[in-house]
Amino acid sequence: MKPPAPLNYIRSFESAARHLSFTAAAQELGYTQAAISSHVRALEQYIGRQLFIRYPRSLKLTDMGEAFLPTLRQALAEIDNATEAIVAKGRNRTVVVTCPVSLAENWLAAVMAPFHGVHPAIEVVLQGTVWEDTDEQLSDLTIAIRRFDDQPSSGTLLWDDELVLVCSPRLLEGNVPLRTGADVMRQPWIQVLGRQECWQIMAEALHLGAAERPRSLAANSTNVALELASRGAGIVATQWSLAQVYIERGLLVEPLPVRRPSPWAYYLVENPLSKGNYCRAVREWIVAHAAANKTNPPRATAKP
Repeated sequence: MKPPAPLNYIRSFESAARHLSFTAAAQELGYTQAAISSHVRALEQYIGRQLFIRYPRSLKLTDMGEAFLPTLRQALAEIDNATEAIVAKGRNRTVVVTCPVSLAENWLAAVMAPFHGVHPAIEVVLQGTVWEDTDEQLSDLTIAIRRFDDQPSSGTLLWDDELVLVCSPRLLEGNVPLRTGADVMRQPWIQVLGRQECWQIMAEALHLGAAERPRSLAANSTNVALELASRGAGIVATQWSLAQVYIERGLLVEPLPVRRPSPWAYYLVENPLSKGNYCRAVREWIVAHAAANKTNPPRATAKP
């Protein structure tokens, strides 16, 4: 797995993009102009695309640079907000839980909503992350998603996940309703960047040839992909734990009774410097609710 780009490269690019100047970015961040230029060039090499058009006395963002900047700023803002929360909060009774934003919105928010009613003395900060390289030292508890061949050295497995196909109920109706594995080829496949393996696994389960894959949409977030599917844009192959809330609300359905074990699972990792009984109460609360996902009965697997 390719390691993430260093955070100082990201900050150098964001500052240079804001000022459209390597010199101004260097003054802001305390680097030399040459260092800022080197950081940006290394980032361009990392992603394989040019981010700036360089003129003799100025800079201009390329289309890729313009597209990259909003997501990058969101990620940096989350890191800065998490840092500010840690610094400003009363350390004795506040527990910070870091979690991928998709799971935070689709599962953890519902789990933690009633927590305060049972433990009013404990303040919980939920930190949804976009990039996995967020410093775990900022958190007391971290829920990390890992592939089976990249499990954390320490941590509690919350549940074994499954892969499912989901789509809008509207795709089950009309002149060409989605009812069989062959019908999957007639609909757009919505890909989640970084999780393309989900579709590979489900296509194999349905005996669909990769060369015959229909046109597809793509999103860099599972939640965006699920929103696209709920509006009838196509079919998503994703984890049951993320699709579950959409299914329960009637926004998505499983068009075919076929599931496969997910290569990815969620692990709860506790910071060794966390705050004793307060952190333990939050940890036990999350683990107890995660047990419900472990006992969720799988649907019968169809024979495509």
